[in-house]
Order: sequence, then structure tokens, then C-alpha cells
Amino acid sequence: MTSTFTNTPGEGAAASAGAAAPPAVTAVEVSKVYGSGDAAVHALRGVSVAFARGAFTAIMGPSGSGKSTLMHCLAGLDTVSGGRVMLGDAELTGLKDRQLTLLRRDRIGFIFQAFNLLPTLTAEQNIRLPLELAGRRADQAWFDRVVDVVGLRDRLGHRPNQLSGGQQQRVACARALVARPEVIFADEPTGNLDSRAGAEVLGFLRASVREMGQTIVMVTHDPVAASYADRVVFLRDGEIVSEIFQPTPDAVLDRLSRITGGSVGSSPQSEQGLGAERC
Repeated sequence: MTSTFTNTPGEGAAASAGAAAPPAVTAVEVSKVYGSGDAAVHALRGVSVAFARGAFTAIMGPSGSGKSTLMHCLAGLDTVSGGRVMLGDAELTGLKDRQLTLLRRDRIGFIFQAFNLLPTLTAEQNIRLPLELAGRRADQAWFDRVVDVVGLRDRLGHRPNQLSGGQQQRVACARALVARPEVIFADEPTGNLDSRAGAEVLGFLRASVREMGQTIVMVTHDPVAASYADRVVFLRDGEIVSEIFQPTPDAVLDRLSRITGGSVGSSPQSEQGLGAERC
């Protein structure tokens, strides 16, 4: 029987809403199979999990555990083989391509490891681009608030090649936030950053939850990055096997070690002291 894991609100705006607030994202008995017959790979095996609004959740697990597949299914980037995915009260499962595209555009934000900024546009133009493509005008007061939270006020006129890696990723974070999505999915957002830049981005993500009530679901391999979250969900062999609330790097490492049945080394970012700059 598959266990069901339900996120409780963290330190963000959802904390004031109480446990009665409906989840931002819910997976119900989600399975994902690649291939068929003897070549079939079961990436997800009946996963049921809910993510509260206004909370920061990290998804972790050993290589091949299904963590990225789960995030892609939750975000509507990949289809499921069975089960249902709900974004608030809207079911993603079974939507036609155009409906899914519109839903992702209007209600979901993405932050990826590779930044995905257009090199010919300034930081401000990159931040505003998704709204312009959707034919929507940015709320200037909200735009200003996001820019101030990410600390990019003096970099808005710079192009990506004039920005550090951390600044580029903060532009990507601001781009995701400015449209006010219901949930932001972050796939290894500090994977291409050094320890200082990674700490800047993770501190901003925490601030967006605490100060703006944003919901964030992040896939990471780094125990220190996961410790910025309110909750960590652990996968193994396509199933959720554990979770931790208010995690510390040591607690995450210990849980990973138990799950994998052996020692888990520190990531490069951990060794460089990312946690020393934890907000």
C-alpha cells in the first residue's frame, strides 16, 4: 500500500492560513513507466503526495530514484502513466496540449539549472518576457518588489554576459516570480553555481516563501541546499520513503545514508561552506 505524504505549511504566508488551506499541488497514485514489456522502466510507482501553499519543499533521492520525473509530472512537463496530478482544484491529467500550455503559462513558474536567459535581452527584459509573450502587463509595484527582493535593482540594464552566475540565476528566479504563479518548480537551481552564488539564490527562494507567500518545489542532490526548505521528501526506486520537516544538513545526510544503505558524501557546495551563508 502506498503511503500518502501531506505537507504542512511552513514559515511563509500559508502558515497563517492553517492546515485547512488546500494543497498547491497534489499527486494521487501517480505512476510513470518508460518503455514496455521486458524493457519497461518504472520511474514512479503509485506516488501520493501533497504540497502546501506558501511552503518550500525539497525533493531528494539517489540517482534514478524518480525525483526529477516526479517534478516533471507535477509541473505538467511530462505525462503520467497512471494516477492524477492536481494543481489546486484543476486536474492536469488528461488536459490537451494547448490547455496544458496555457495552464503552465498562467499558473506555474520554472527555474532551471541552466538559467535559460536570452543573451540579447537585458535582465529587465528577460524578467518581463513571459508576461509579454502572454500579452499581459506586469504590475509595476509587484515587479519592483520582486526586483528588490532579488537585489537586482542596479543590474536591470545588464545583459546575461555582464552578470555573474548567481545574478543570472536570480534573474531567472525573478522571471518566475513576476507572473505570480501558484507554484514554482526549481530543478537543481544551484547546480551551476559556486557556494556563495548558491547561498544567494537559496536565500532568495526562502525569502520569496516567507515574504511573498510563494510555493516552491525544488529538486536537489545537495543536503545543504535542501536544508533551506521547510520540508524534504525522499524518494527511492520510484516511491516516497521518508520526509523531514525543518531539516538540517546533518539530518538530511543521515536520512539519505539510511535510504541508500551506506554513507553519503558531502556535495561540492557543502564542502565549500554553502551552509555558512544560510539565511
